[in-house]
Order: sequence, then C-alpha cells, then structure tokens
Amino acid sequence: MRDFHFPGRSAVHAVNAMAASSHPLATEAALHVLRDGGSAMDAAIAGSAVMAVVEPQMTGIGGDCFALVAPAGHGAVVAFNGSGRAPAAATPEALAAEGLDAIAIDSVHSVTLPGAIDGWFRLHARFGRLDMARLLAPAIAQARDGYPVHARVAADWRRATGHLARRDATRAAFLPGGRAPAEGDLHRQPALARTLETIARQGPGGFYGGAVAAAMTRTLRTHGGLHTEEDFHGVAGDFVAPLSTGYRGRTVHQVPPNNQGLTALMMLNLLERFDVAALRPGSAARLHLEIETARLAYAMRDRHIAEAGAMQVDPQEILSKDLAATLAARLSPDTAMTDVEPLGLRTSDTVYMTVVDRDGCAVSFINSIFDSFGSGILCPETGVLFQNRGHSFTLDPSHPNVLAPGKRPMHTIMPGMVTEDGRPVLSFGVMGGDYQPIGQARVISALWDHGMGLQEALDMARVFPQDDAVEIERSVTPDAARGLADRGHTLRVATDPLGGAQAILVDHARGILTGASDPRKDGHAAGY
Repeated sequence: MRDFHFPGRSAVHAVNAMAASSHPLATEAALHVLRDGGSAMDAAIAGSAVMAVVEPQMTGIGGDCFALVAPAGHGAVVAFNGSGRAPAAATPEALAAEGLDAIAIDSVHSVTLPGAIDGWFRLHARFGRLDMARLLAPAIAQARDGYPVHARVAADWRRATGHLARRDATRAAFLPGGRAPAEGDLHRQPALARTLETIARQGPGGFYGGAVAAAMTRTLRTHGGLHTEEDFHGVAGDFVAPLSTGYRGRTVHQVPPNNQGLTALMMLNLLERFDVAALRPGSAARLHLEIETARLAYAMRDRHIAEAGAMQVDPQEILSKDLAATLAARLSPDTAMTDVEPLGLRTSDTVYMTVVDRDGCAVSFINSIFDSFGSGILCPETGVLFQNRGHSFTLDPSHPNVLAPGKRPMHTIMPGMVTEDGRPVLSFGVMGGDYQPIGQARVISALWDHGMGLQEALDMARVFPQDDAVEIERSVTPDAARGLADRGHTLRVATDPLGGAQAILVDHARGILTGASDPRKDGHAAGY
C-alpha cells in the first residue's frame, strides 16, 4: 500500500478500458481511440505511432515491433513477430571484405529492414476496427504541427548530441539551431509527417514500395549499405505461437526467438525454485537472488538465442524445469558465483504500450529503433530514422546468431502477458534493452511473491548485472548495497535509471482494470 507521506503516484483504476504508455500524448491518443469505439489494437497502433514521432530517441517507423494479444479476454494468446531482417546481400564475408570483424552500433550495416509498419497493418487487419487513417492522424498532426518535448525525452536527446551531429541530415532534423531541443521546446518533423500521410493513404505498400522505399534505399546505399528496394518489398512479419512457463499458478507468455523473451521465462523457472516470498523486497538477499538467476539466464541467452530456424537447441529444452533445477543448484544465498561466463549486457532505448478494451481484449505492444536514435542515419526525403538492430548479430560463423542474408538478429524488445485460467490478468512490458528480462521477472515476482501493488512493483529500486559490476539505482538502500558487496558483488551506481515499464492488471472478479506507469519515463496510465 502506498505511503502518502512520500512523493510518488497512485495506480489508476477504471472499469471500461485502459491504456498505459511511456508518453502522455501517446496515452491520450490511445484513450481517444478507445472512447471512439476502437479496439485495443487500434489504440495500441495509434499510441505507438504517436511515440514514433514524439520519442524519436526511442522508436520510429524505421524500427521493429512485437505484440502479444489476448483476444476478447479469453482463448489462446497470439504472438506477432514484426522484426526486420538483414539485407539479402549481407554476409560475414561481405563485411570482412571491408575489413570488419564486428557490426558497429552506428554503422549502416547495423540497419536491418524496418518491420514496424508492416506489423501495424497485419495486426490491424486481424484485430482492428477503425480506419487506419484515423489511427495515424494524431501522429501525423504531431509531426506536421509540432509537439512539446517532454522531460525524459529532452534528457535522452541531450546525451545523444554527439551521435546526432555526425551526419548532416540527422543533425538538421534533430539538432535545430545546432542544439538538442530543451524540455518544453516545440519540435517538428515535416518529412516524417508526409511519409505517415502516404502510409495512411496507400497502406504498407506506400512505405515498402514506390518513392518512399526508393528514397530509403538511396540513403542507405549512399552510406555504404547493402540494402536494395527488393529488400524493402519483401518485409513481412509473422503470427507465431508464444512460448510460456508457469509461475505460482499462472502462465507467463513471451514471443519466441529471435526474441529474447525466453530469457525472462528461464529466470522465472529459476526463481520458482526458491522461497522468494520469505525474502524482504529490496533486501540484499532478495536482490542477490535476482542478480544470480539473471546471470544464469543471460548466459543461456547469449549462448543459444537466435532466429528460430538457426537455433541449435530447442527452446523447450531451455525451458525444462529439470534444467532450472540443475542451474539453481549452483546458486549460493551468501556468495556471488565466480564461474558464469562474461555477459556483454547494456541498456538501450525502447517504448512500450499496453491496452485493454471494453471487450476485454488485452494488447501488449512494443516498438523500438534499439539504441538512442538508432543508427543515427536519417533519410531526409522521408524523415525515416533507421534502427541499428543488426548490431546484435555476431560475425562468428559458429554462433547461431551469426549474420546471414535475410536473417533476423537476436532481438531484445519483448512484450509480456500473464494469464490465469485462460484469461489475461497482466499485460505489461519493461523497457531498457538487455534489462528487459530481469525487469519483467522482478515485476511478476513482486506481484505474486510479495503481494505488492502494481505501481509499487514498477517503482522498486532496480539492479542489473553487467560485465564487471552490478549497476544499482541510487534508490537501493545502503543496507542492501552493503549486503550485496559482502556477497562479492562489485557495485556501480547507474548513470541513468534502469529501464521503464507500463502495466495493466485485470481483476475479473471485481470487473476492475488497474494501470501503472513507470516514473522513470514521462508517461502515465489512463482509463475510463
């Protein structure tokens, strides 16, 4: 229960429909769609399109999307993979000929084909009600007429100044007057508005073909990319069966590989081996268990996860409860493990949106360009800023996640869904690149191990194991930090807050929706 002596925010409750996102303008757009009779998917698309304009450091139509959908509040959860692929000419040999042994995070070779627009339309065709032009109208207006830059967006933008200044078109669009916009400044993206208008009129063909695709291809080729117009023509997302595991009597669903959602399920399998409820939330003992189970799960991720057809291990083997028991036996409550392989973990940038409509349909929807302002490569004619998801590929030919023509890279953005008795009880997501699996696992554990409220679960101080240290937020208590150090963890205070999150709980017995939004972002939850 919230202590009203301290600053914070309350969870939001409603009976008809609800939306939660990382940006106020996106939540507002989604709520208007819901009030106009739109479906949860309509609202998620409208809100995500707005975020593709007003959070350009996090997302855009040059990126990818994933979704989990519980149709009408019952039945099988549906997963959608809207991640793009490498160009048909992209091979380790082609990059080696350029003297490359890795894909730099700001290289044109990090640009995979953008899957978001195709994903929006495929999801809309199956779950939408309102016309797509109606759904894109708020985003078009924001791009054309301008939007006020919010606080978290401004802070991220300022830190990316050097990245944005490297290329002329990007500098012109995102450093107007030679500087990053400050909080409250109005920013416009007229070229992006025109592209969104084309998409609203012509559908995905107006993006993946014609003048828009030709312009995007020219830009990428000018920067040395291997992309072709045929690559854009061939973009197509997939409806897939989700992966799931049980946790404390509920079922947790994730999009399967190439998505990293399997990592969160592995963590939950490990946590389920322990009496987590007996540990005080935020204590050194509780955080230590979270850190150690995460290290084991991430090591498995880095060894095995790739595009489904390239994986050398069946995901169901990784989700085996027997494997979880074997791995859990390596953990000590008092000492950090010393035999876990190094983890190259880092945070990056993403937005997330969750919506539940009046019919009970729950949508967990995530859209991203990966790192801050993606590759930093902007197509000036179209206003499309390209993602850099290809940085996740390796060039090691023995690894399942090695770059190959038309292949999807291991992908960090992961929507989450929890069901009970076949009905959705939690639609949620946690942002922050590699942080997302540990973030999702801790939210689920906070709710069903510790009985915390939804907003409280999102507010909790966070930790994140990396190569040489465990990053901790400043809100981790001194006692907890000392306890972690005593267990052998090297600690480093995180420069930026770790991730972000949005969530909606569905209380079927009471007929209530409860929404929460992470204070580490600008957004909020709202319902009616």
